[in-house]
Amino acid sequence: MTTAVSKKQQPMNLRREWSYDYKNGEVFQEDGSFRLQDLYVENHRIVASEDEVTDKTIVDAAGLKVIPGLVDIHSHGAFGHDFSDADPEGLKIILKYEKSHGITSYCPTSMTLPAEELKEIFATIKTVGEMKDGAAVRGINMEGPFLDAKKKGAHVEGYIRKPDAGFFRELNEYSGNMVKLVTLAPNVDGAMEFIDEVHNEVCISLGHTSADYDTAAEAMRRGAHHVTHLYNAMQPLAHREPGLIGAACDDEQCMAEMICDGIHIHPSVIRATFKMFGPERIVLISDSMMATGMENGTYQLGGQEVTMKDCKATLKDGTIAGSATNLYDCMRKAVSFGVPLEEALFAATRNPAKSIGIYDEVGSLSVGKKADILLVTDDLELREVL
Repeated sequence: MTTAVSKKQQPMNLRREWSYDYKNGEVFQEDGSFRLQDLYVENHRIVASEDEVTDKTIVDAAGLKVIPGLVDIHSHGAFGHDFSDADPEGLKIILKYEKSHGITSYCPTSMTLPAEELKEIFATIKTVGEMKDGAAVRGINMEGPFLDAKKKGAHVEGYIRKPDAGFFRELNEYSGNMVKLVTLAPNVDGAMEFIDEVHNEVCISLGHTSADYDTAAEAMRRGAHHVTHLYNAMQPLAHREPGLIGAACDDEQCMAEMICDGIHIHPSVIRATFKMFGPERIVLISDSMMATGMENGTYQLGGQEVTMKDCKATLKDGTIAGSATNLYDCMRKAVSFGVPLEEALFAATRNPAKSIGIYDEVGSLSVGKKADILLVTDDLELREVL
């Protein structure tokens, strides 16, 4: 139960019509540039010409930037609710909060919990249909229970279990085959066999691990090309022991998540990591928990009490427990830290969409894709969400 329930005011316009003509805006292009361009939308799809738009509503975007809706592939909850509550109405509230803050595609993320609870949680996803006023659920991020107890972070050690392809498939079936990511510690018994068996079925993300460089590199060679919240819950990058971070940098197929809330990672490291990995491989995430969008107080994450003060969420022992910041604010912080605007935008749109195989639908403003569109000012103040 939360002991602080006063919610912060939600922002801006949410358009609920499905046909538009966006005029005079600076539209973000797939090459990272902005171009003065009109966008045409029919049935929430971007179309090639004005002739294809029926019952159009003209939106004057003069003086504004037009960018894709953000894609958050790692978030546990927001606005007083958590995916692990297994509450369909709570999940809908999360999705409404996310869309109102510019996140239009969303992967609710699980915690390490008992098997029967996880089955109930994963089944919840099938009860949430399309919501015009909420972010679209693009899949589930299964963070745990296949973790290394030495790097458990905010996960409960007693529920950690050995990697088990059968259990993964059982949970995926409960979700209606919606699991897009599964976190795995490559140094635990059975991890390599798990990668061999399921790497063609799901994106395997290495994390919550004390793995050394060689172990991590072997896991990547076998088909695990993603990292869960880089730097957090893993060995640090050292000049003689580069660990998972070094292996991820060396693997050109590997995409790495980063929590850019100004708390989990120092701004200098954020800047350095964009340079190390390049603009194609960084995936900004929120890793948000239920305190996001709420006042300071006491909340829950994975069955543990979390105290949130000034957007820093911690367990009783001081362990950071997720973030209390949404992805849009993380993206703005990245820019404020000195990351080029186009790289921050790619890291919050194109890259996460590619990482879970949905870039053909979302992640850019190309003809044929979902019309997930944000209107923002030059300083990234969010004005409108389609």
